[in-house]
Amino acid sequence: MIGRIQGTLIESNPPQVLVDVHGIGYEVDVPMSTFYNLPGLGEKVTLLTHMVVREDAQLLYGFLTASERDCFRQLLKVTGIGARTALAILSGMSVEMLVQAVAMQEVGILTKVPGIGKKTAERLILELKDKLGSAMISSGVTVASSAIADVIKALVSLGYSEREATQAAKKLPEDIDLSEGIRLALQGMVK
Repeated sequence: MIGRIQGTLIESNPPQVLVDVHGIGYEVDVPMSTFYNLPGLGEKVTLLTHMVVREDAQLLYGFLTASERDCFRQLLKVTGIGARTALAILSGMSVEMLVQAVAMQEVGILTKVPGIGKKTAERLILELKDKLGSAMISSGVTVASSAIADVIKALVSLGYSEREATQAAKKLPEDIDLSEGIRLALQGMVK
């Protein structure tokens, strides 16, 4: 099993990258969250990997952080979720947003990911509610309080992306009330 690849990034065509490791080029599929944070072509890159061996293919999936790879592995354990769908989920939302959606049982957030319908989102929540939270908390991902989650929902309903809303909410204190949280988050986003 290949657990990590370190080499030179020689090609990048989303969602796949090509990493040269001592003359051997490894094709690695990565989520968009990893893709956007990769170094430039010709630079060194280190990816944590997950290898899938099928009858017709051997596929390598890469991640910049351990929490992304751990989340990917947990997603693969959900009935009906394959590697492509798990990659789409991680491309559509951050690990923190996924943990938050599962913890708060937000089906609507999950259904915004292409290929995830209401039934699949409900299955994700059901099967991940105990596993994902504890696995990600041990990896350093924290679940926001319900007031912070409400601030994120409010910002999304105002037209901000979930990523922007989550970034703004990260700067808020945990014990803040909803109206003050929205006000401070909006002020932080304007600056």
